[in-house]
Amino acid sequence: MSYLKFDKSLMINLEQSLAKEMLRTNQTGAYHCTTVVDCNTRKQHGLLVVPVPELDPTGSYVLLSSLDETVIQHGAPFNLGLHRYSGGVYNPKGHKYIREFDCESVPRTTYRVGGVILTKEKIFISDENRILIRYTLVEAHSATTLQFRPFLAFREVNSLVQQNGAINSQCPECKNGVSCCLYPDYPRMYMQFNRKPEWVYDPHWYNGIEYVKDLERGVPYTEDLWVPGYFSIPIKKGESIVFSAGLSEVSPRSLTRMYEEEVKARTPRSSFYNCLKNSAKQFYIKNGKNEYMLSGYPWGKVLARNTYMSLPGNTLAIDHPKDFEAITSTANRALERFMDTGETDRTILGIEQPDIPLWALWSIQQYAKAIGLDSARTHYTEFTARVLDYILDGRHPNIYVDGTTGLISSNGETQAASWMYSQVGGKPVNPRTGLLVENNALMYNALLFGASLAEGNPGLEDARARWTAQAEKMKQPFIDTFLNGYGYLYDFVNGSYSDPSVRPNMAIAIGLDYSPLDRRQRKGVLDVVTRELLTPKGLRTLSPKSYGYRPFYVGSPEERELAMHNGPSRPWLISFYADAYIRVFGLSGVSYIDRMLIGFEDEMSQGCIGSLSQLYDANPPFNGRGTISHATNIAGVLRTLRMLKKLNPF
Repeated sequence: MSYLKFDKSLMINLEQSLAKEMLRTNQTGAYHCTTVVDCNTRKQHGLLVVPVPELDPTGSYVLLSSLDETVIQHGAPFNLGLHRYSGGVYNPKGHKYIREFDCESVPRTTYRVGGVILTKEKIFISDENRILIRYTLVEAHSATTLQFRPFLAFREVNSLVQQNGAINSQCPECKNGVSCCLYPDYPRMYMQFNRKPEWVYDPHWYNGIEYVKDLERGVPYTEDLWVPGYFSIPIKKGESIVFSAGLSEVSPRSLTRMYEEEVKARTPRSSFYNCLKNSAKQFYIKNGKNEYMLSGYPWGKVLARNTYMSLPGNTLAIDHPKDFEAITSTANRALERFMDTGETDRTILGIEQPDIPLWALWSIQQYAKAIGLDSARTHYTEFTARVLDYILDGRHPNIYVDGTTGLISSNGETQAASWMYSQVGGKPVNPRTGLLVENNALMYNALLFGASLAEGNPGLEDARARWTAQAEKMKQPFIDTFLNGYGYLYDFVNGSYSDPSVRPNMAIAIGLDYSPLDRRQRKGVLDVVTRELLTPKGLRTLSPKSYGYRPFYVGSPEERELAMHNGPSRPWLISFYADAYIRVFGLSGVSYIDRMLIGFEDEMSQGCIGSLSQLYDANPPFNGRGTISHATNIAGVLRTLRMLKKLNPF
């Protein structure tokens, strides 16, 4: 039995099937994303979406929006496509022919049209911007022909295209297919088959295609797509046809072999862990000698904070230490360049933000725990020392070290100084400024981790003494500043103001390896987090008892920004909660944390199947929102699973 299989009853119910999305990537930034019934519901959906550095070094572009298939028997056409048009009209309703969708190995849709049974399987080629689709005629009692209509967009993923006269409508033939390039500066796309098709040039604009998810989000949602014509190929029972869409011409004779080799290399999504592992690897991006971690799909960028927060779970927790080292190397070079020159990075965005050095050292600490201190010393001692001294010497433009208390502060009034980055009108929704609880906890943790890394290194004796003394200096001031009479931690302190909001940043503070709080104090904070923030989908970003609680991430773009960090739950925070829980309760807490993960396994068949959304509503039914596959959330749950496995290997 497949772990991810959906039958006819679900597939023909659009209310259910349109809510389920699937994603495939190739680790170069390209992706394919749509719903399980192949009806695009977001402008970011597409059959072939690729980076085009010549247009934008951080952008992605939808070239091939979809490919409509038509089965022809006895001269009668049966269109398997599905689009939503103006007024909420779905046409041509090809979903009614679907009998099954299986997503364990590769996405596989089975159609039945009268006596015809046809399967469709899609796969992305590793390290190449090319998607392959294999069609197999399983059953047919009479002559059958397949027709294929490509819907072309050639636009940036967050834009929409309208009918225009600027397109290049020419589609010159190539080997077993045609190529096209609608606008200048875009790459040429080649559409080919493993067998010679008949190409019929029959150009039309398909107007008024709607994307229902964008409609729900209160953003533009209607566009026109260009269909230059259609391919036609006869097919016999037992035969397969392979379609290719890519940025270079390929030998048609190689397509079948290429498809079969890619299938062999896939890890089946046959369990909770395997689903998360596949999702984790989808965030890897290779660009020449540089490797990156994408923040999420389908509109995520490479963000410095998300990179460091995601790396341990998305590499080390799935036994990919070499990928950790490669991605960290790219990110660390960008951070060192910023420390040396103040220059930001064109690809890794947000490298200048004040918590980035702290998350970088936390990430390296996780490497040391997973691979060993000796390996961490070999790879990262010099970098760790540079970062700590950079902060302590006051060279970061937005990290201020108090000479008396040792606590660090940042200005978050005009630009967010932490992961709570939502903005309205160009200003932070939550202007956390001054002394931030998690930044100070991360600093304390970094100092003591740096000291452990430098132990036994004669060249770092003075630095180690400095770091240890600095940690000791800030320990009691941290407690005096943040721990309040109600047993939890203030979220931030700015002068005489102590923010009483109950937020999950204190869970980070108590979940770190080194914490200024003792076990009893950690337990007090943990009790508040459990009582007010814990949900089946992670920790709420604000307690329901706190002012400004907004549990649902819905409405206009402004309403969603206001809600983003004021209620909705974040799965990645469960890893810090789990770390804290085990530190307080020991092995007796393993079964409890294991039960907490059930809510995440349930999500494997919801939303983006096999993955986790960016955030979840804070109140039942805890619906997923935001990006459909988010790196930090996958990483947090994987890190928790790895911790449980170490504590309970049976």
